[in-house]
Order: sequence, then structure tokens, then C-alpha cells
Amino acid sequence: MVESRIAARRLDARDVRILEILQREGRISKAALAARVNLSATPCWERLQRLERAGIIESYGAQISLKTFGPMVIVFVEIELDSHRKADFQRFEQVVGKMPEITECWAIGGGMDYLCKIVVRHLAEYQDLIDALLGRDVGIKRYYTYVVTAPVKQTPLPLQRLLPEA
Repeated sequence: MVESRIAARRLDARDVRILEILQREGRISKAALAARVNLSATPCWERLQRLERAGIIESYGAQISLKTFGPMVIVFVEIELDSHRKADFQRFEQVVGKMPEITECWAIGGGMDYLCKIVVRHLAEYQDLIDALLGRDVGIKRYYTYVVTAPVKQTPLPLQRLLPEA
């Protein structure tokens, strides 16, 4: 983590451009990437490897269209635990980590402890998942459910705004 923060301070305009392109076009060829950032292939490849080694690029992946699988339901759930001991958080996180329908989970500050994103085929599957979670005795005090009715915005990180000031 510290290494990647230090590396982020050393990013130049070409590094940022490489990252911006890869966020949108992860399958771009190395030759095309080099041309887009006005570098020859070898220096571009070296920059790419440096960004990977520094942990700035964590992985590569595809954005999957849920609608191609038929109707899907995305649900966000705020969860508050009964107790706030380290062991309670660890137990909850361990159980959630094993549930594939929970595609994302964040520990959050404020009134709730966690925010989870859940993807299922039907609301009944969501209810079954919540019932199973409640039955696992992971210390859930209360939860609030928010069903997504339509996606509004999903964009790559605004890298220029996130860079540390020089």
C-alpha cells in the first residue's frame, strides 16, 4: 500500500494516460497502447510493468453485461452489527466473503457498519440470502435494503483528480 502511494506521486502524464486508457479498454494491444500514449512499444511495456509491480494496476478484467443473462436484481444493503469488537467484524467479513451473490462489501463509517452489493436473479433469492445470513449468527442488528431500479452512472476512476498534489 505504501509503495503504491509513493509510486502514485511519481506518475507522469504518460503514466496517467496509460491508466486512463486501460480503465476503459483493458484488452487494448500493447502496440496500440504505445501509439496512443506516443511511445514506442518497449518503453510503454516497461511503464506498464512498473505500474503493475507498484500495485497501481491490481488486475485486468471484463465488464460483464448482466442483461445478457436475463432479468437480474441488484440490491444494496446497509448492515449494522450488534457488537463492534474486532472478532465480530472478522466473523461477519469471513461469512460474507464466502457468499458469491455478495459481489462487493465495504466497511463504512457513520450509522451503519457495512454496505453490500448483491446480485441475484429474483428478489426471492435476495430474501433467501438475507435469511441465510441472519441464520448464520453473524451478529446483524439491523439492515436496510435498497433495490436498484436503473443504473445511472458507472465510470472509471477520475485519475487526474485523485493524484497527489506535487
